[in-house]
Amino acid sequence: MTIAARDIAARPGPAEPPRIAVYAPMKPPDDPVPSGDREIARLTMAALAAAGFAPELVSRLKLRDGEGSAAAQARLVRAAEAEADRLAAALAPAPPAAWLTYHCYWKAPDLLGPAVADRLGIPYAITEPSISPKRRTGPWAGFAARAEAAIARADRLFWSTARDRTALEMAGHGGAMVHLPPFLEAGPPVAPRPARPRLRLLTVAMMRPGDKLESYRRLAAGLAHLAGDWQLRIVGTGPAADAVGALFAPLAARVRWLGPVADPLRLRAEYAAADLLLWPGVAEGVGMAWLEAQSAGLPVVAEDGPAARACVAAPLAPPDDAPAYAAAIAAAAAGREALSAAARARIEARHSLEAAARLLGAELGALIARR
Repeated sequence: MTIAARDIAARPGPAEPPRIAVYAPMKPPDDPVPSGDREIARLTMAALAAAGFAPELVSRLKLRDGEGSAAAQARLVRAAEAEADRLAAALAPAPPAAWLTYHCYWKAPDLLGPAVADRLGIPYAITEPSISPKRRTGPWAGFAARAEAAIARADRLFWSTARDRTALEMAGHGGAMVHLPPFLEAGPPVAPRPARPRLRLLTVAMMRPGDKLESYRRLAAGLAHLAGDWQLRIVGTGPAADAVGALFAPLAARVRWLGPVADPLRLRAEYAAADLLLWPGVAEGVGMAWLEAQSAGLPVVAEDGPAARACVAAPLAPPDDAPAYAAAIAAAAAGREALSAAARARIEARHSLEAAARLLGAELGALIARR
C-alpha cells in the first residue's frame, strides 16, 4: 500500500447517525387506523430524522386500556415484561444511543422504555408526558402509578400543553422539562383564496363520544346563528357519527359529509379550498387539525382554552356561547386575509417540523454526549 493510499484508508468514514429507539405505547406510527396520535408519532420520527438521528421503531406493543379493567391491565403488564426482556436482549449487542417514547399517560403508560433503557444504560426521554392526579385512585390507579414512575425516570420530558406543564411541575419534574410545541410538516404555502359569495367552511375531526361530540354540538349550535350564504364540509367519522349527524340535521342543506380522508394530499386540498376551519376544541390536548389548517394559511375559529391559546393565531370565542361563536366566524371571514398570513407565520416560527428537529437534536444530543 502506498503512503497516499494508506493515508486515505486511515481516514475515518462518515459517522453513522445515532440510533434512537422509538416507542408509542398508545398507537404505533404505522397503525392502520388514522388518528391524531398516529400522526404525531409519525411526525416525531420524521423530526428525529431531520435532526440527524436514525429513528428505529422498536416495538408495536399497544398498552392502552380504555375500559379501566384490572384484568386487562394485568395482561398488558405481563406482555410488557416479556417484550422488555426480548428488546433488551435484541438491542444489547448494538444498543441505540437513546430511547424516546411518544405519549405516556394513565391509560397507556410506557412499560418498556424505563426497563430497557436501564438495562442498556442509555438515556430515556418522553414526548407528551401527562400526569392526572385524579387518576391516582379509581380503575386506572395502577396504570397511572406506572405512568408516573416512567415519567419520574425520564432524563428529558418534552411537554407540549399548558395542562401537562402544570401537572408535571406540581409533581416535581421541573428539572427534566423542556417545552416542545406541537408541530407538523408545514409544506409550501398555498395560493391566496379568491373572494366568493358563498363562505366555504371546513371541519376535520374524529366523531367520538365525550369531548369530540361536545365540540360538534357547540359547532352546530354556533352555525345555527350564522347568517349569510355558507356551506360546511365535514371530514371525519367514528363511533359517534350518528349522534353528530343528528346534531346537524336542522342544517342538512348546508352540510356536506366527506367521511374519513386518509390521503394527506387530498386533505391538504380541502384546507386549501376552504375559507375557514371551524373547531371549538373542547378539552383539546394537541389540535393537529388546527395546525394543519394554519399551515395551509387557513384561519381557525376555536373556543378559548389552553390548547387553542398555544397554537391558534386568531381571536378565540368564549366557550359554549353559540351566538359568540357565530360572531367569531363572521369576524374571521371579514379579516381572513390578515388572519391567513398570521396563521402561516405562526406555524413557521413555532410549530414546524424544522423547529422541532432543532430542539430535539440539541436536547437529545446533549443527553447522548453525557452518556
